[in-house]
Amino acid sequence: MNNAINWFEIPTTDFDRALTFYRTVTGYDIRAGEFMDVPHGFFPADQSGVGGAIISRADAVPSMHGALMYLNAGNALDAMLARVAAAGGQVLLPATVIGEQGVIAIIRDSEGNRVGLHAPPVS
Repeated sequence: MNNAINWFEIPTTDFDRALTFYRTVTGYDIRAGEFMDVPHGFFPADQSGVGGAIISRADAVPSMHGALMYLNAGNALDAMLARVAAAGGQVLLPATVIGEQGVIAIIRDSEGNRVGLHAPPVS
C-alpha cells in the first residue's frame, strides 16, 4: 500500500459550475465524463497515484463538515488562491506554513465544500 487514499469524490449540486471552478482554480485538465451513469469530472492522475473526481449524484451533498482532503497545489498555491474568489469560492484559511510538511490553505468551493490545498515546503 503506497497511499492510504486511492480515490476521492467531491460532490456538486451544479456539475458544470463545479467543473469551471476547479479547472479555473487549479489549472488542471479535468476531463468530464460518466461512470456508472453518474457525471464525473476526473482529476488528472497516473495509474499508481491517487485519483478523484467531481461528481453529481443525488446522495452526494456538498458540505463544510466532515472529511477534509487536500489537492496538490505543487508550486502554484498562491496563484490558485488568487483565483478562488473570482471562480465563485472563498479562501477560509490563507497560505499557512505547517513546518517541514510545506504550506496549506483551505477554501470553500463553488458548491459549498471545504477543500484543502497543499504545497511542498519552499526551498
